[in-house]
Amino acid sequence: MTRIVLADDHKIVRDGLKRILAATADLEVVAEAADGDALLQLVRKEDYDVAVVDMSMPGLSGIALIKRLKDEKPKLRILVLSMHGETQYAARVLKAGASGYLNKDSAADALVGALRKIAAGGMHIGEAAAASLVAAEKSPHEALSDREFEVLRLLVDGLGPTEIGERLHLSVKTVSTHKTRILEKLNLGSTAELVRYAIEHKLVG
Repeated sequence: MTRIVLADDHKIVRDGLKRILAATADLEVVAEAADGDALLQLVRKEDYDVAVVDMSMPGLSGIALIKRLKDEKPKLRILVLSMHGETQYAARVLKAGASGYLNKDSAADALVGALRKIAAGGMHIGEAAAASLVAAEKSPHEALSDREFEVLRLLVDGLGPTEIGERLHLSVKTVSTHKTRILEKLNLGSTAELVRYAIEHKLVG
């Protein structure tokens, strides 16, 4: 039996995932968390085979959460479940230590298949993600650090420096510094140009 811990800040999503997995004989949800900090506490107290993790949650989340989970429990397998397209995050979450990436629009059988593959020691990425891994090596935004990439995503989503700082637990000055570096690395002159870049490179959901 594969022991699974779910982490998503929407209860309706967790309930839906539990209903899907309840129909399987080999996959069992044994714990759940509403944010990254709660997930870390669970993982520290008990061993799980696979963690299904939402990419965007309150508090610790995203790539930083994946790295912390792997630091705490190196053997834990992680499937990232996100509303963001595979081309946005697949390469980065795999580099951070995740074993797979699945879009929330995927069918139930795709989730079950991905979990079984990951639990058996494999990796799961969709065709779009595989293509993005190849294309990403040639993309300027791959030069960004993980934190800079997170700031880029939030800027493109329309958040200001103050909101981004609150979301990522950074000072406004630090956010502004990250923004400046992002624009320099991508050779862009404004947030508007950054948004156009993100659309062209399919970095927006």
